[in-house]
Amino acid sequence: FTLNDAFHTFRRGHRIMVQVQSSWFPLVERNPQRFIDISAAKPSDFRKATHRVHLGGPNGSAIVLPILPAAPGR
Repeated sequence: FTLNDAFHTFRRGHRIMVQVQSSWFPLVERNPQRFIDISAAKPSDFRKATHRVHLGGPNGSAIVLPILPAAPGR
């Protein structure tokens, strides 16, 4: 899937961290991993989720970051 542009600048030597999750928590709401009313969910309604990152082969996961030319004077 495609993420929206945020126009971040990563300077030489900086690193990024990727988090794989199934919700926008803590920005929006936790995901119970079930189709229920989240605002009325009890702790027992939440289920564990497993996310897989494939390290190669035809279904290998990847992050593609475009490299834009540096702005003049930078």
